[in-house]
Amino acid sequence: MLSNQILHKALQDIKNIAGCECAVWDAEGICVVMTNEKMTEYSSNAAEAWEKAGTIDELIREDLGMFLVYDDDELVYVLGLKGAGAQTQMAGRMGASQIKNLLFAYKERMDKNRFIQNLLLDNLLLVDIYNQAKKMKVPVETRRTVFVVEPKNEEDSLVLETLKGLYAVGTKDFVTAVDEGHTIIVKSLQPTDGYPQLHQMARELVDTLNAEAMVSVRVAFGTIVDELKDVSKSYKEADMALEVGRVFYTEKKILAYNELGIGRLIHQLPSSLCEMFLKEVFEGGEVNHFEEEELTTVYTFFDNNLNISETARRLYVHRNTLVYRLEKIQKKTGLDVRVFEDALTFKIAMMVADHMKYMKD
Repeated sequence: MLSNQILHKALQDIKNIAGCECAVWDAEGICVVMTNEKMTEYSSNAAEAWEKAGTIDELIREDLGMFLVYDDDELVYVLGLKGAGAQTQMAGRMGASQIKNLLFAYKERMDKNRFIQNLLLDNLLLVDIYNQAKKMKVPVETRRTVFVVEPKNEEDSLVLETLKGLYAVGTKDFVTAVDEGHTIIVKSLQPTDGYPQLHQMARELVDTLNAEAMVSVRVAFGTIVDELKDVSKSYKEADMALEVGRVFYTEKKILAYNELGIGRLIHQLPSSLCEMFLKEVFEGGEVNHFEEEELTTVYTFFDNNLNISETARRLYVHRNTLVYRLEKIQKKTGLDVRVFEDALTFKIAMMVADHMKYMKD
């Protein structure tokens, strides 16, 4: 069914063109929209027209016309116009036709939305993808990628509506949702678009939503696909990028599936293998015995490419103090993070520990 806002806009157009007051009644006999409150007085006339559905298309009474609006042979609305003469009758017929066309366009959009949702969730057979795409005039062989937008707060509903206004135009780009927490954009690409352009698009999404909807979001995208049938693959990649980002890259607002690095590798490891690795590196597999100061020190050390002097300067500590802290970590783990191989082992072990904690939570 159409929203009251759309119906009200249609009635205002009829009033402006024909110069007469009008209203619309729904299947329950309720006057849902009107251009003048006095139009509610004609609800009995609307009910009379409804009772004669199937035998008439319009009911004319002196200075009042009731016009029936059908959707696939099912009566859904009665349009009433206050006025007499051929001009009012013509305006009523045109208005009923306009509302019927709005219903058709709404159904087509909803059908297309369901098609895209089923496509993303991989719920369609290959033959159904091509048949429905042809029916809905959706291009099959077009370069596309899938963006998944995750608001900081799940209750932010403005994201979907804002993005629909920006991208849900035509038959190439689609905006939809398959759960409450995320908005999905199936974006068509130009032949020259590559991953640098995707990064730029993601950045524009973050900035636009922050400016237009005042919403903080994270955006992930999958790889570029050339055919419609592979859109679900790009969606799964984008969804995985978001999940990996929650564990390993919490500070990033843009996540690309093809740039997840070691995080993607660890994310796909079985739990048994992760637990075995942690037991090898840490006594009993426990990593909670590190103080916050120690972790801050070692991560800053890694960020500065194992450079002791630069790390000490960044932490505002004496070089000897830094060395003392690193030696404390060595005593606890047996790993000298000043040595590249041990530093790599420690870094991977901490990422595996984060992954295991996320899985348990």
